[in-house]
Amino acid sequence: MRQGVPTIINPYDLFALEEALRLKDQFGAKVTVLTMGPKMADQALRKALTFGADEAILLTDRAFAGSDTLATSYALSSAVAKIGQTDPIDIVFCGKQTIDGDTAQVGPGIATRLNLQQLTYVSKIVSIDKDARQIVVHRRAEGGVQVLKTAMPCLITMLEDTNHIRFGTMADAFRAARYTLTEWSATEAGVPDVTHCGLRGSPTVVKKVFAPTAKTVKATPIAGDTPESLSQTLIDTLFSAHPGLQEDLESRVASNSQGA
Repeated sequence: MRQGVPTIINPYDLFALEEALRLKDQFGAKVTVLTMGPKMADQALRKALTFGADEAILLTDRAFAGSDTLATSYALSSAVAKIGQTDPIDIVFCGKQTIDGDTAQVGPGIATRLNLQQLTYVSKIVSIDKDARQIVVHRRAEGGVQVLKTAMPCLITMLEDTNHIRFGTMADAFRAARYTLTEWSATEAGVPDVTHCGLRGSPTVVKKVFAPTAKTVKATPIAGDTPESLSQTLIDTLFSAHPGLQEDLESRVASNSQGA
């Protein structure tokens, strides 16, 4: 429900924006922010400009309404490809996911469609070799950190808490207020086939949105002085609450023993 709700930048995208701005500080890069949404999404784009982004583009078209992650990545990748026709792209930055869908699919979807090397869940950019066009990053993985090196252009999804978004300057704030946003329709964004956008291009459909019913059964505290006593009390409580459970388990054990 967008009515009466203020639009904000997806918090995970702020880490991506800050990392892009740091590369701009270091190498003199150009930072273009891009989003797809209704007209009021321009507020988020102007906020990004106040932090130091150079340009902002809003994809807005009725054809995009109802897009799932597949359709969204299709439209955004088309726009990124169009930007690349005039400004060669080295890195596409995304947040690791959004705070509403939590799918983490749009970034990898864009990379796949544009045939970009994808580096997901990046916690740190270690180095960039402009001459060799290579980048080294730390990627957080289950059980540790991966050190990855790949060629550019690439797409990076940044993890949370990897940096802190800077304070915008007064000059950038005034520039953002006066800035004329670029708005692209599906045609202007270079979308090859609008049937791949919006509801028509979305294979996933939200059937119903609802709040789960609150549980009325209260938790039962289990006391014990040692792990062993806690375990025994828990087992006794389970058997007491489910009278047939112990007999069922014993029969299963006996059956498995006979089979062995």
